Order: sequence, then structure tokens, then C-alpha cells
Amino acid sequence: MSIDNEIMQEFLVEAGELFEQLNDQFVELEQNPDDSELLNAIFRAYHTIKGGAGFMKLTPMVEVCHRAEDVINLVRQNELQVGAELIDVMFQALDELDGMFAAVRAAEALPDADADLLQKLDALLAQRGDAPDEPQNEPPGEAASQPDAQAATAEATTAKDPMDAEFEAMLQSAQQDKQSALPPGGDADDLITDEEFEAVLDELHGKGRGPAAPVSDDSPATGGDADLITDEEFEAVLDELHGKGKGPSTAHAGVSSQTRQAEAPATEPAATAAVPVSAVDQAADNVVKPDEPPANAPAKKTPAKKPAPPAETSVRVDTARLDNIMNLVGELVLVRNRLSTLKQSVHNPSVCDAISTLDLVTSDLQASVMKTRMQPIKKVFSRFPRVIRDLARKLKKDINLELIGEETDLDKSLVEALADPLIHLVRNAADHGIEPPEERFAAGKPRQGKVTLSAQQEGDQILLTVSDDGKGMDHNVLRRKAVEKGMMSEDAARALTNKEAYNLIFAPGFSTKDEISDVSGRGVGMDVVKTRINELNGTIEIDSSPGEGSVIMIHLPLTLAILPTLMVNLDRYQFALPLTNVLEAFNMEPQSINVIDGQEVIRVRDKPLPLFYLHPWLVRDAEFGGPQLTQKVIVVQMGNQRFCLVVDHIAGQEEVVIKPLGNMLVNTPGFAGATITGDGSIALILDISSLMGAYAANSAVY
Repeated sequence: MSIDNEIMQEFLVEAGELFEQLNDQFVELEQNPDDSELLNAIFRAYHTIKGGAGFMKLTPMVEVCHRAEDVINLVRQNELQVGAELIDVMFQALDELDGMFAAVRAAEALPDADADLLQKLDALLAQRGDAPDEPQNEPPGEAASQPDAQAATAEATTAKDPMDAEFEAMLQSAQQDKQSALPPGGDADDLITDEEFEAVLDELHGKGRGPAAPVSDDSPATGGDADLITDEEFEAVLDELHGKGKGPSTAHAGVSSQTRQAEAPATEPAATAAVPVSAVDQAADNVVKPDEPPANAPAKKTPAKKPAPPAETSVRVDTARLDNIMNLVGELVLVRNRLSTLKQSVHNPSVCDAISTLDLVTSDLQASVMKTRMQPIKKVFSRFPRVIRDLARKLKKDINLELIGEETDLDKSLVEALADPLIHLVRNAADHGIEPPEERFAAGKPRQGKVTLSAQQEGDQILLTVSDDGKGMDHNVLRRKAVEKGMMSEDAARALTNKEAYNLIFAPGFSTKDEISDVSGRGVGMDVVKTRINELNGTIEIDSSPGEGSVIMIHLPLTLAILPTLMVNLDRYQFALPLTNVLEAFNMEPQSINVIDGQEVIRVRDKPLPLFYLHPWLVRDAEFGGPQLTQKVIVVQMGNQRFCLVVDHIAGQEEVVIKPLGNMLVNTPGFAGATITGDGSIALILDISSLMGAYAANSAVY
């Protein structure tokens, strides 16, 4: 394709937005098949995509859109009924278009439209009801041309909005009236008959009072009859009827209106074209109004003021530019942190005030730039009505999806990364959680199950919740499955709390399904969800009540670009601990430490928590002297697990910009990246999840 890349990107953006809306609109249409506004919106979306694809010469895409548009048009005309089968075909068309969009984005050759899909769309078009009967007694010539005329009319009608279609119908009716008024051998020009011409004059002046009527001698020369019109006005009437320069006779344009009226019967036979009455009335209304001043009065022309065009309120910006701006703001934050540290050693009040002002401006700039990267989580939520609808049909269940907090803003990188984890959670809620309608009815529940997907902001975090009102999880079944799969012994399974038993579903390869289907049962998905959430510096929790349903809660930071951390020291080295993992911190108390099964634990709020020393893990060149009174204990949460980390010193909180490690260190377990601290030194950012994984794999070393 030789289309300009910028135009192509513009098409992909606009058509992609319409394509995403169509998924929601079809789900809503199935529930409200008589919503005419919704039908018109779907029709316009297909028409817009088809027009853009045609301009880009994307023929297969045009082919699918055109047939889908015709199907929706038949629904609008009540010639097709909305049903599950029709919606299935329309969703198949959307999937086909989705594949085509992906090919265009990847600059690949556009595949041909699926023949099976086109056949299904044609079958829907063939089902149109109330189709007009074919005319029986028509001349051969007209009968041969009728299908082509009907096809052209249908094409013109489906290619326009409802108002455009009505306008086209009016023009077609006028043309048919004009053709039917022609006598045999007549010429279809712009002439009107004498009788119609007289009717026009009667409409303008009253019967028998046309401009050719003799003027009374005692009428004032300047005043005249108020019902008469001038030659110029008469010419304007003719221009309105026939177009400028075309009159009702073939005489030259300089002939006066009186002469033209007198000569018309002699020079023009009755075989002239007819003009629809509606057009004559419209022309008359445009020329003379009842409350207008006399015709010979000077007309006051006031030029109409054109309304000022609305100002542009938005602009599209490439995401790479936003990322670059965010990186620059991150560097500015580092400089701000550096100056804030130096401020303590500067004794010049003016310099201190300037640093404080810079601190405020940088914070505001950082918040503003972060907002430009924010997107409503509706971008992710919008795909789930279609997911639930398809699953409900496949599983033969009745499921209603409720979306809450769709306008909650989230960093665009998180929005993109959340799609797959949430799909896994929603599919599991529909498959594992919601019971079949008969089972729900027998248990005294409504036959329709409910899945709720919600989002809300809590401080500098986002809380996502996936809940259902299904059968919930049985912790005893989870324990038994864990033993059967060899994940733990029976004694260890019995020692699990109910909440710990629920968290077994996040273990790799764990599944409660006895049969494997294309929806679930392979034991993959939930462990991927947990891994992905941990990579996003988030946590995931699950709770359930047998017979009542389950709730999965995900906590995520608002953004990944700038990370709030707790700066800690081990010997002479500094490390950054993500603040989202930190619950609390307190001074070390060696007398509170006990050993259970070879693992040191410390009692926190009457509950023993595992105790780990970061010193031997991260600082290999220093000797570790065991627990000391000067050390600090940090309570950390990772997923549903809580444990304590021991450090030498806590330096305080600091917002840091994550810098990736070099190629030689990128796969080092326990580290998410590095940053520059306020004193100008380099600090490594800890990744608690991979750090604990590395400790578990090498626990014999420590």
C-alpha cells in the first residue's frame, strides 16, 4: 500500500476505537433489540470503518463491513430479528476484522475475508422478511433493468444515515414523478407546462394576478400594486425552479417575463416536463413570504454571521513522546532529590527558598505528566461483556456482568499489562464459580449468576476486585487436591488455614477440575496471574465462602515510572525497598526471636512471622554478627504471605526513578533495577518476590 503512514495510523486509531465500541454495543443490542439509537450507532460505526478501509484500499475489510452493514440495515428496517444466532455471526465478523486490523498494524498482507463468514452473512441477508414482490407485468426492457435499479437504490440507502436515506428517497420520488409525466417521445428537459407555470404565479400572487396583468392607469408610478413582483424577482423564481439561466421557454434570457408568458403557449407545446408540487411550493416559500414588505420596497440584506468553529480541546500524541517526557521528568525528580539533600548543608536563605520552590514545581509537573499517561481502566473492562457472553453460551449458563469504577485512571503501562490476568480471573469466575441455572435454582438462588468487576483508587494504589455469587470454594477439597498432586503431605495440608488453602489455587499446575476443557482444567492461568501481578509490584488476595461466592482482590501502584521506596542500609551499602510491600517497621528485640522447625521467627502482634536477615544475602564481603539491638525489622507482605526482613538502618522514604540494570546484570535475582539517591550515590532496587525465590533455592547456603 502506498498510503501515507500518518493517514494509515489515523485510520487505525479511529477505526480501532469504533471496533472496541462495537463489542459492547452488540452485547447491549442482544439485551435491547428494539433500541433504535443503538442500531443506528452500530450502523454508523460499520459505515465509517468501511469508508476508511475503502480509502485505504483494504478490500477484504470493506467486503466484511459492507455485508455486516447490510445486515444491520435490515434489522433497522424490521426485516431481520435480533437473536443469539445473528449476534454470534456479528461477533465472528468482529473477530475477522480484528485479525485484519492486526495484519494492517504489522504491515502484513491483508488476508482474504473468511469464506464461511461471508456465506453466513449472505444467509442472513437472504432471510430478509417483508421483501417486496417482484413486478409481474412489466415490459421486457424495464424488467431487465429493475434489479440493477433496486441494487443501486439499496446501495445508496445503506451507505447513508437515516436522514440521508430519506433525502435520497425524496430525490428518487421526484425523478420518478418527472419520468412518469413525460408523454411518449417527450424530452426530459427542465421545462414546465403552461398550466403549472400559471399555478406557480397563482401561488405567488393569487389567482389571475400574475405579473402580466395590466396595471391600472391611476396606480402610482412609484408605488404600484404591492402584490406585483419585478422582473428580477420573477427571474429569481425561475432560477429557483430550473437553475440559473434556464427558463420555461427556449427564448433568450433577455426576454421580459410578460413577453415570455405571452409567447410560451405559441412556442412551447404541452409536451414538457413536470416539476413536483413540493418543489414548486418550496421555491415559492423561498421567494415570497406572507409577512415580507412590498415587492418594490428596497430589500435589506444582512449577511448571516457564521458561527465561530469550536476550538480543539484534544490532540493525539505518540506514546513514545510521552515516555520520553516521563523519563525527563524522572531525571528532574532525581535532581530535585539531590538538591533537597544539599539544602540541609546550605545556609543561604535565598538558595533554600529557590530549592523549595523547585521542589513544589517539580512535584506538580510530575503529577501533571503522570496524568497524561493515565487511561481509564474502561479500556480493559470493555472487553469483558463479550467474554462473559461467549462463555455463558458455551457453558450453557446465565451470567450477568456488573462493571464498577470504569472511569478509574491507571497508568497506561498497567492498563496494557492487566488485560491477560483479568481475563484469566473472569473466565475462572464464570467456569468454576457460577453454577448452572438448575443447580442455582435448587439451592434457592436466582437462575442468573453474577460476576462483578470493580476498580477504585485507594491512596497511591488501585484496588481491583473480581467477585462472583457462585458456589465458592471448599477448603477441604483444595487440601485434598494438593495432597493428590503431591504438593504437600496430609499433615501439612491439615495445618493450613482456610485462607492459606484458598491460596493453593495460585500454585503452578493446581486445578480443581476433574475434566479438561477448552475453558479450564489444565492448571495454568492462576499461577501466571500471580506472577504477573507480582511483576507489576502488586499483591493478590483471595477469599471465599462456600455456597456464597469468592472474591479476588488485587492491589497495584498507580504508576510504575516513579516508585515510592523505603531506603535501607546494610553496612555501607544502600538499597531501595518498594513501599508497596512494606507494612510496618520496628526496632529489633532479640528476646522476641524463637526457632520453629529450624526457622527463626519473631512475634509480631501475637503472631509468629518468619525472620530473614538481608545482610548475608546482599553483602557478601562483610561479616555478619547476628541480631543486634541497633538493627531494624521491616514487616513485608508478598501476595498473601507476611514475613520480616532485618536491616542495619532505615534512611527514610524517597521517590526513585527505576533505571534498568546493564545486560550483564539484567537477570540477577532479587533486583528490579537501580536508581540515583538524593546524596548522589547509586542504590539497587530490591525485588522481594525474586529475592525470596532465590533464597528458597539456595537456603542451604545461608
